[in-house]
Amino acid sequence: MKEAIIDKSCELFLTLGFKSVTMDEIANAMGVSKKTIYKYFSNKTDLVTEVTNTMFEKISCGIDHVCGIDMNPIDEIFAIKKLVMDHLKDEKSFPQYQLQKYYPKLFSSLKQKQFQIMQKCVIENLQKGVKMGLYRADIDVDFISRIYFIGVTGIKDNDMFPLKNYVMKNLMNQYLDYHLRGICTPKGILQLEKQLNEN
Repeated sequence: MKEAIIDKSCELFLTLGFKSVTMDEIANAMGVSKKTIYKYFSNKTDLVTEVTNTMFEKISCGIDHVCGIDMNPIDEIFAIKKLVMDHLKDEKSFPQYQLQKYYPKLFSSLKQKQFQIMQKCVIENLQKGVKMGLYRADIDVDFISRIYFIGVTGIKDNDMFPLKNYVMKNLMNQYLDYHLRGICTPKGILQLEKQLNEN
């Protein structure tokens, strides 16, 4: 039952936003009483924490799986983007923005965990790309891994990129294009353009 509540809450939060969905709506959507939900979660913050941790774990496992497949680093970046977008339902409700606004402590701790996972993955991607001649040999791997994280999280800022004006999938493609053109060799640019045509 606990997992079912987390799954349904995750679906509702991603579709309608963390702030908008009430415990009553979750109970109604599941066809159970609110008391059943409170048996497993003491309050909404407790439920939001469990949901975000579960989402984080699922996405982290998915990223590990993608990184374990032997593909070139440019394809790998786009495969990870697709995985994240699939899990977050194309971020129609900007969950990150709502977490930051309404659950700042939870957002802060999640951001730290995201950074640790992502930086390791991005550093490995950059090193592999340099070895394969897809990325320039003179790039500063540590700097780029950090600026990449800031960019990926920055495009999800609803004040900078209002949902009514931007589609997250397009923003992600534009950001990856921007990021990769800055570090690719001519060989890498050909691979990037192939990916952009497919996307």
